[in-house]
Amino acid sequence: MFDQKSIDVLRRMTESFGPSGFERETVHIIKEYMDEFSDEFLMDKLGSAIFVARGGADRPHILIAGHVDEVGFIVSGIDDKGFITFNPLGGWWDQVLLSQRVTIRTKKGDIHGVIAAKPPHLLSGEERKKVLEKKNMFIDVGATSKSEVEEMGVKIGDPIVPWSPFSLIRDGKIAMGKAFDDRIGAFIMMETIRRIKEDGIKHPNTIFGAATVQEEVGARGAMTVSHLVDPDVGLVLEVDIAGDVPGIKPSEAPSKIGKGPALITYDSSMIPNQPLKEFVIETAEEVGVPLQLSQVARGGTDAGRIHLNRVGCPSVVISVPTRHIHSHVGILSMDDVENAVKLVVELVKRLDKKVVDGFTSI
Repeated sequence: MFDQKSIDVLRRMTESFGPSGFERETVHIIKEYMDEFSDEFLMDKLGSAIFVARGGADRPHILIAGHVDEVGFIVSGIDDKGFITFNPLGGWWDQVLLSQRVTIRTKKGDIHGVIAAKPPHLLSGEERKKVLEKKNMFIDVGATSKSEVEEMGVKIGDPIVPWSPFSLIRDGKIAMGKAFDDRIGAFIMMETIRRIKEDGIKHPNTIFGAATVQEEVGARGAMTVSHLVDPDVGLVLEVDIAGDVPGIKPSEAPSKIGKGPALITYDSSMIPNQPLKEFVIETAEEVGVPLQLSQVARGGTDAGRIHLNRVGCPSVVISVPTRHIHSHVGILSMDDVENAVKLVVELVKRLDKKVVDGFTSI
């Protein structure tokens, strides 16, 4: 399992401020951690960070990617009474927002507030039957005028994230916090490279571990990273929608927390390379890592961009089942994270030129 150094960086990553387009703080934390485990450091011009781990051969290039942007908001206006309106950065379901605390980052520092709306006591019977939409919500920072808010440093275009501390419960087996989508994927990438370097694990390829940006607004960092790396295989590390909560049918979301990482067999942005998919399944069986098979009917990942790079790149998505994604508090199993790291290490050990060529040969 993970040592205290790993847990500490995971805590710092998840609690850091980094919505889409504003990921610098998170990327800096990751770079600081990865400097001792990387043979080379690269960056694209959107802000994605890439950590190179050289093995026994230059090719194949193995891209291991996890995005670091979190779903957040951006200030759209301030009214005369000092209430702040906002637009989403990434996908939010309106019903998870009310009464949640947020942090607004300004040039003068961070401002804390709460998402609020017209009190239910004052709603008509007809209004109470309707789902309240984001456009009718506002952020309250305790001000009474627009000038007060402006004096705090808040302006249109300032980014906003959920306020949600990281915590481990149930004797450290379960993690709770924000931004697991997808800093947990970046964390798996980081721990994979760390173990390969610290344990002297041989691999017949070059690993490019990427912390990509702006996935939640169109997988933009994955496109630029792919162009820079020119990968032969893409292993995208993500969260999966855990279906083990009330009201979900197994056919809607098959994976469950604590039962191992999941392999995404289909999503709306990518159908995985089938020989690579079977290679992942066979490797998991061979090394005894529990692996769930899953699908995401709506939604996509960085793999949607990576697999279309240049003439195409065989890609798969390995994910950690997570409850309550795109909310202030997600829940996941640290055993699933550990097993994901183990699986990715074993895959990298086996991805030589002959194996990789076999993914696209007829």
